[in-house]
Amino acid sequence: MGRKPDSTKPHSGVGSASPKTARRAQPSPVFLGTALFVLGFVSLLTGHIVTDADWSRIRSRWRSNQVRNNEPIDIWKSRYSSFYYGCSRRSPRLRSAVPENASTGYLLIATSGGLNQQRIGITDAVIVAWILNATLVLPELDHRSFWKDDSEFSDIFDADWFISYLSKDVTVVKRIPYEVMTSMDKLPWTMRAPRKSMPEFYIDEVLPILMRRRALQLTKFDYRLSNELDEELQKLRCRVNFHALRFTNDIQTLGQKLVWKLRFMSSRYVAIHLRFEPDMLAFSGCYYGGGEQERKELAEIRKRWDTLPDLSAEDERNRGKCLLTPHEIGLMLRALGFGNDTYLYVASGEIYGGEETLKPLRELFPNFYTKEMLVGDDLKPFLSFSSRMAAIDFIVCDESDVFVTNNNGNMAKVLAGRRRYMGHKRTIRPNAKKLNALFQARNRMGWDVFSRKVKKIQRGLMGEPDDTRHGRDDFHEMPSSCICQRIPVNRSVTTQKENLAAQVR
Repeated sequence: MGRKPDSTKPHSGVGSASPKTARRAQPSPVFLGTALFVLGFVSLLTGHIVTDADWSRIRSRWRSNQVRNNEPIDIWKSRYSSFYYGCSRRSPRLRSAVPENASTGYLLIATSGGLNQQRIGITDAVIVAWILNATLVLPELDHRSFWKDDSEFSDIFDADWFISYLSKDVTVVKRIPYEVMTSMDKLPWTMRAPRKSMPEFYIDEVLPILMRRRALQLTKFDYRLSNELDEELQKLRCRVNFHALRFTNDIQTLGQKLVWKLRFMSSRYVAIHLRFEPDMLAFSGCYYGGGEQERKELAEIRKRWDTLPDLSAEDERNRGKCLLTPHEIGLMLRALGFGNDTYLYVASGEIYGGEETLKPLRELFPNFYTKEMLVGDDLKPFLSFSSRMAAIDFIVCDESDVFVTNNNGNMAKVLAGRRRYMGHKRTIRPNAKKLNALFQARNRMGWDVFSRKVKKIQRGLMGEPDDTRHGRDDFHEMPSSCICQRIPVNRSVTTQKENLAAQVR
């Protein structure tokens, strides 16, 4: 028995929206093996060439079952990632951008939240502008939220690239022309859309006001558009999020410098988005083992939110609603097979408990780095701007071989979706509910048993192409409309039979 490591989801131009198709239960391995054999055999007898679609569908089901149940998982890279790629090219069916002088008016957007919450708002703002045939004004970033960052759009994102890249889809301008503003009888109308509104809401409720007033502002714009959109609009979402929103040169340069330094020290590294700030812990209503002092401090912070209900820390943990501690993240990674020589990049804000909280993770992974540790004085111009700091972390996490998160926040969602789109780079999301029970019983089992159980618990949450999530998917995290599968071309019957036999064996 091994030893424990040291320390413990339209307007005209596209089809109507359709509900998500329920996932079917996976056929049994015996059935799939038999089906593959029969299909190949019948092909030989009848001269019928098995279509690529038939082959792909059966092979995919077979492989999915094998991955989930039998095959050991490569902790650094999915062996099936090369079969999938991001595909969001615009279709000729999608209506082109309406010229500024022919649009229904100017749509102003005031985003809300931190960098990635605002990123989601910006992405959806482009879709809403398309739905309304409107001219989009560069979105206004949130200066009043918890992060208190006064950065403008062009301080974080390349505005010229954003406007140019989207020119075929939506007309974007940096500001309402002066002559238009002076000719308006009234100031732009301001309103807030309900969360996850359908396109019909914008057509029925927003469009008439926009056409009457010529300019309209939507406020606190985050998650104000449904996940249930036509596929072509989902692809437009991907073009915005994964291509049009490019960071400024200075942010990109510093982010890549960090990546280069990590690659110089090691050929691969793991990035952890460690949300363990005091406000996050207080908001969760959970208890993290810090005694009465922790209970008092987090209770005091929790008073900032008037509408938060009283929660049972134990119930929240049993429901899997509590963040994993840095130590628990470390134990999970070691149990999955990452050795103590693995290089870690930790993206985080202020850690509750400081160095004392991080100590067990450092002991498990001595090659522990943050942006502050890697670039020193080069970081000074960014220190007063939380969104720019978050953008730097975003780049390093996105470039990592493995991305790990202990939360389901906006950065975690956007990065998980982007990494799927960019080739299913390994992304690990802890199964907090099941891991919690395992951590509680940690001292009653040997390391080999603990490791085996962690690996079993984490199956389906390791960034494989066939990973599933219970409940309704967030498109920003699971952009399925924008991911295509590579299908072999002109595969001969003989080759099919040979590969089929190999699969069955």
